[in-house]
Amino acid sequence: MGTINYTAGQQLLVTARGHPYERDAFAGLFDPLEDFSWSLVEQPAASLLFTPAMREQFAACVCYDMPGIDFGAADAPAPVAPAPEYQQGVMALLEAGMGFVFMHHHIAAWPAWEEYAEVVGGRFHYRPANLRGQHWPDSGYHHQVEHEISVVNQHPVTAGLPATFTMTDELYLCPMFDDSVIPLLTSNYEFTDANFYSASQAVAGTMFSREGWSHPPGANLVGWVKHYRNSPIVYLQGGDDPTAYADENYQRLLHNAIRWVASPEAHAWARAQNKS
Repeated sequence: MGTINYTAGQQLLVTARGHPYERDAFAGLFDPLEDFSWSLVEQPAASLLFTPAMREQFAACVCYDMPGIDFGAADAPAPVAPAPEYQQGVMALLEAGMGFVFMHHHIAAWPAWEEYAEVVGGRFHYRPANLRGQHWPDSGYHHQVEHEISVVNQHPVTAGLPATFTMTDELYLCPMFDDSVIPLLTSNYEFTDANFYSASQAVAGTMFSREGWSHPPGANLVGWVKHYRNSPIVYLQGGDDPTAYADENYQRLLHNAIRWVASPEAHAWARAQNKS
């Protein structure tokens, strides 16, 4: 899969919100994609598009959102279950082979829908939760980490990247399903609770605190490829802020990922993996 074939003028859907972001700087990530016409739709309006018809209208979808969490609830952050029609729509899209690129905080999406963590390849928890039969504490975050990223698998998504490169970005300490993903990128940062802060305490108003909090050591994966049903999927942990958006290696990585999940080769690969 060393070459990506794509069709000029394809439609790309970008969904956003749930995480503060600078809209203009974020939009600048997609302007260089001359082979795509892209539309940015924020949640909750974006959820209305997740129907089987979306597969016919868009070649791929980039998710930079965090649906399924109510930060305004009395017991915030409260998990919110997806509406049955939305859940059915997402599953229909995965069956139809919709290509998805999941960015950064999307790994926290839909904590009340356990299967969705299998779609993404892991989950960031804002509050303690059970996942795959194991109880997990709230996850960890650390902003503005300067770390070295290594390419660990040659793939169209990593094409043109140096073997190692440095980025400054937010990192997460959370469960990742390394048994169901193909690793693409690893970080040299140490993913232990001594290097992260409690997400639950941050939501409660105490930023950059780990007092009384502990978390099992985590995988150093910061990018992977997987499939779910017939859909090719890429997850990229990076992308917190304009510093990350402006990084040339990150831009190349994101553009490669979009082009790959929209390609006939990626669709054929996902179908083959699903059959096996």
